[in-house]
Amino acid sequence: MRNIILITILFIIYSCEQTLERPDYTEVKVEVLYEDSLSVRAIELMNGSLGFAANKGVFGTIDLQTKTVRTNIQKYDSILPEFRAIAHTATDFFMLSVANPALLYKTGDKGSMELVYTEEGESVFYDSMAFWNDKEGIAIGDSMAGCLSIIITRDGGNSWNKLSCPQLPKAPEGEGAFAASNTNIVVQGNKAWVGTTQARVYYTSDKGLSWEVFQTPILKEEPTQGIYSMDFYDNSLGIAIGGDYTEPEKRMANKAISLDGGKSWQLLANNQEPGYKSCIQFVPNSEGKEIVAIGFTGISYSSDQGKNWKKISKEGFYTMRFQNDSVAYAAGRNRIAKLTFK
Repeated sequence: MRNIILITILFIIYSCEQTLERPDYTEVKVEVLYEDSLSVRAIELMNGSLGFAANKGVFGTIDLQTKTVRTNIQKYDSILPEFRAIAHTATDFFMLSVANPALLYKTGDKGSMELVYTEEGESVFYDSMAFWNDKEGIAIGDSMAGCLSIIITRDGGNSWNKLSCPQLPKAPEGEGAFAASNTNIVVQGNKAWVGTTQARVYYTSDKGLSWEVFQTPILKEEPTQGIYSMDFYDNSLGIAIGGDYTEPEKRMANKAISLDGGKSWQLLANNQEPGYKSCIQFVPNSEGKEIVAIGFTGISYSSDQGKNWKKISKEGFYTMRFQNDSVAYAAGRNRIAKLTFK
């Protein structure tokens, strides 16, 4: 009798799990929250709001409940910086500009942004930024003097120190990263992965104290090719996407998956949808099966871990962050929007 009851319970649980399985997405509802003549490539979900930074020195927040937008402009002498990387801790918001000079700001104690790192030089170009925890963060940029530019903070972003080339793998000539969506760097636990223009993945397991580098099969023959965006669902499962923004319909060797924490990569959906995309993200709570890739050419979706894709929207964006498994926020040319996947 006991065995019959146990079997019945297990059957009910299994049936409920099957019933609750989410259907594939087929469309996206786009609700514009903010419009201006800006290029927005960096957004961050934080404490009920969406932080963002853009070109023309503009940065701000959107309250996700009231949809109230607050903006400000950060100048440096006569320069209006172009911000393409942002990050946050529990107490502070950070934004980092591209090009020369590099300017890294954090929220200050007097209600204005505080400049905490600067770097000058013809080759200076920083691309993305992230924090492991409230004390330790990392930003990466194009190579200089034979190695990738990597700066790290250990004191909550008050000071940043640049790693020397002997601490890093040697970079091929011209290796850099794409400042396309602030998603060519991923942090989890003590780990970080960085995707580059040479379709290589830099990896640290100890918050930047030591580094390894692994080659992917993503196409890198032209300066406009390489890894534009990466995401890791967990410590093992990773996805990377590239392509060529000057020839966005080309689909050859631009998507790859890793099942061993970024050490080896295999091509996905070669010569199939999608072509160039600037941002790729796993859908939360999907067991790593569902993926969304976006770019100025539209939004594509996979429900089988990247083996097959379908285009579900022509709406163009540069970057995206999921709030939950059906709602995300995206930014691009002249706008920031809420995306509801159905």
